[in-house]
Amino acid sequence: MKRALVTGAAGFIGSNLALELERRGWGVVALDDFSSGHFENLRGFRGEVIAADVSKPEDWQDRVGPVSAVFHQAAITDTTVSDQMRMMRVNVEGLRDVLRFAARARARSVVYASSAGTYGAGPCPMRETQEPNPLNIYGFSKAVMERVAAGFVRKARGLRVTGLRYFNVFGPRESHKDKAASMVWQLYVQMKAGRRPRIFKHGEQYRDQIYVRDVVEANLRALEARQNGVFNVCTGRGTDFNAVVSALNGVLGTSYEPEYFDNPYLFYQNQTLGDAAQAKKALGFAARWGFADAVRDYLGGVREGALRD
Repeated sequence: MKRALVTGAAGFIGSNLALELERRGWGVVALDDFSSGHFENLRGFRGEVIAADVSKPEDWQDRVGPVSAVFHQAAITDTTVSDQMRMMRVNVEGLRDVLRFAARARARSVVYASSAGTYGAGPCPMRETQEPNPLNIYGFSKAVMERVAAGFVRKARGLRVTGLRYFNVFGPRESHKDKAASMVWQLYVQMKAGRRPRIFKHGEQYRDQIYVRDVVEANLRALEARQNGVFNVCTGRGTDFNAVVSALNGVLGTSYEPEYFDNPYLFYQNQTLGDAAQAKKALGFAARWGFADAVRDYLGGVREGALRD
């Protein structure tokens, strides 16, 4: 049986990935410190769970055992965190320790989570060849992670290392993220409670919204990548917030009009849009889910009292 380590496995993307790997016949070791993940996300998971901080390798490396692949999702993902040392220690040093473990374990591949936050307010469509221009310590940490990975792979022969720049991910198992959850989820919660959805004037800001099921598929495709590098995980399509509200009205059977208010943030990104060409060429990955269909799949399951697996 193929065996993989998934870090951050009680989190949003990590739990979806761990469960899908099991569904496909993998043995999975789930690593999480449960500081931001939630045990509910691992209901139905049958593999081993190790409770440890990824940035403290002495607490977990000797316990994992042999693996052929590592999917590194563990990170501080709350972009409002201002403790720079903590962000860099968990995100950057955590990746460094994961790479060292993978090399010692003779794993074949490491796939790690980067972010479109590395682009900052760069021009759209955002391409992998652009210079990083992060707006906060989170985006900066992800840009540094990419440099660490590139430097490591030059020394560790036989280990493939692929970074995935996630754009705006939404889907099952994100509700525990609270204010850091997607706008899809946050607006759904407002509307489900009978309130008008609140968005910045005039709802024309857009995001490259990608369904978590597509993100999981990108990770699995990256496992078989023949080249090292960093690739966008995106749809290549922009969805503005008015369209998000429209899709949610369709799921809920409501007709709420947005409540527009002034944007108080000077550093706000008015748009994100990825170029999907390199991921398709190198990984054979292209997002399958259209936005409206993904919202119906996701929130239809929530309304039925189940997260569709």
